[in-house]
Amino acid sequence: VQLQASGGGLVQAGGSLRLSCAASGRDFSNYAMGWFRQAPGKEREFVAAISRNGGSRKNADSVKGRFTISRDTAMNTVWLLMNSLKPEDTAVYSCAATPSNYGNTWYDREYEYDYWGQGTLVTVSS
Repeated sequence: VQLQASGGGLVQAGGSLRLSCAASGRDFSNYAMGWFRQAPGKEREFVAAISRNGGSRKNADSVKGRFTISRDTAMNTVWLLMNSLKPEDTAVYSCAATPSNYGNTWYDREYEYDYWGQGTLVTVSS
């Protein structure tokens, strides 16, 4: 599967953005999906994940209550809605996919993902 992330940009603190991750290839419904981010000078970190059936989700503590991950299997797309953005959310955001045998399982570790998109830059100004 190939992944294409988009939707990044410059936004003021307190604003919102919605990132999209379009997947190409077959059997998108067999993949659990995740979003990760990497800020300048820092390691990549987990942001949010969703199970292959969309029934289970996980957010990092740093984005709970502000970010929402969702997916549409018919559109082969995963979104990350980001509200109440903070300057510390500035990073390159990447989507990732991994085949899963379990409909309700999400994954929050980098090594669990087999496929990665190229990333989209989100900059939050104060």
